[in-house]
Amino acid sequence: PVSSTLYGPRFLTGVVGGSVTHQCFYSIMPANKHDRKYWCKRAGNGVCYTVISTTNYVSKSHEGRVSLEDIPQNGTFMVTMTQLKKSDTGTYRCGIGTTNRDLYVSLNLTVSEDTSTPRLAELLHGELRGSVTVPCPPGDTRGGKKRFWCKVGRTGCTLIADTDGYVGKSYEGRIFITPQESSGAFKVLINDLRREDAGLYRCGTGRLGSQDSPWVVALQVTTASAQPRRPKFLSGTVGGSLSVRCHYDPKGSYEKKYLCRWKDASCSLLVDAGGFVHEAYEGRIRITSSDQDSGTYTVVMSDLREDDAGWYWCGARNGHTEHTSSVKLRIQKGTCTSQNPETYTLVNPTLPASRAAYSTPTQRSTTGLTYATGTVTGGTSTRLPAAPPGTFVTSRSNIYRESSSGESRLLPLVILALVLLIFITITILVLTRIKLQKETGQGRSSMGHAEAVPVQAGLNPVKVQRMEETRSPDKANGCNTDLSKCRWVFS
Repeated sequence: PVSSTLYGPRFLTGVVGGSVTHQCFYSIMPANKHDRKYWCKRAGNGVCYTVISTTNYVSKSHEGRVSLEDIPQNGTFMVTMTQLKKSDTGTYRCGIGTTNRDLYVSLNLTVSEDTSTPRLAELLHGELRGSVTVPCPPGDTRGGKKRFWCKVGRTGCTLIADTDGYVGKSYEGRIFITPQESSGAFKVLINDLRREDAGLYRCGTGRLGSQDSPWVVALQVTTASAQPRRPKFLSGTVGGSLSVRCHYDPKGSYEKKYLCRWKDASCSLLVDAGGFVHEAYEGRIRITSSDQDSGTYTVVMSDLREDDAGWYWCGARNGHTEHTSSVKLRIQKGTCTSQNPETYTLVNPTLPASRAAYSTPTQRSTTGLTYATGTVTGGTSTRLPAAPPGTFVTSRSNIYRESSSGESRLLPLVILALVLLIFITITILVLTRIKLQKETGQGRSSMGHAEAVPVQAGLNPVKVQRMEETRSPDKANGCNTDLSKCRWVFS
């Protein structure tokens, strides 16, 4: 098994009579510091026989020509073999543990008659969430040659980034390959370091698989980091403005402080403390302040546009070393607000007139962004005017929440009232209809009885009508009162 906490070169080459040194890197933790380190050679039967270990054991066939040096504070141990023989060719393991089957990394050693001695890996340390500068030695000076950075693994070197614009997904926005110098040298800058970034790397020019770039770098990431976790995103609105506060070590002497825009493993300089401003940003980006005592400088961007969205780097250069941090800018057309104090916000400077009666207008403000070495810290950007004593200031969001909660409490009562109203209305309609039906039935019954008498008597309807007109009130009332007892007499 191969653990991510242990790594080293996979191939070694040596010359007969010469020497080789192998470096094995491990995570700096108490268990690894004090555990047994070993170097063994794998035999044909699969067993790995110990050549040397930190328990003072040395095999007889290697006495006097092998040594092991453990450097716990650096998280590395080195094995050196001298007076190489052709028979030393084979598969070896460098590992940690009480047995040779514990934590280990396998490698192949080839001993030939003539070969160049490989360069030792350069050991670099970085702090978790911090940044690191990787110097790559001079190579081919032809400008058309691609520069690359890859991670050494079991089957080869996996490409991380190159100057053709390729960037691995996990390195988006946090790796930058600097332009090639006249000597052919360049640098790889990485920030927001993570635990999984520890490992063995190669940087070079030309083809990834070529042996023209034997430069190997071992990167150790110190997990006990003093760098705090901070947001990595900054929000702004079209037409608004924001400020970026960058931090650097006030004890250091930095020749250049800058802000650049990152894209495809490169970073275009926008502004620096020396007065440079990119022509496309003239009039809307500037460094407004620099405080040597606190180790900060502030960059202000105004008149924000939609195409300003993307990654930005804050950096300070000290000789060949650069301390950098990155942040991604998001541009929105409308007002951007948040209840989270760690999230950057921008609010439009004016409010609609219809809201002026119930909401305190916000002032035009900028978003604060604080950079430490390899980190980004944020502050709130929405400022409300100070209210005099006794004044109650309510934000739009509070009003909305209060209104919503009040409406939610009234809703059940409104529904219940509607149900009762519908029930009462239906009941009244049903009763009214029943009453009408009864009255209509009685009316029809009376009319039929009154009309039957003149029909049976064979009277002329005209005479009946005249009779009704000339009846006396008493007779009429009598008929109206009791139709069963009424007798009409016609002359």
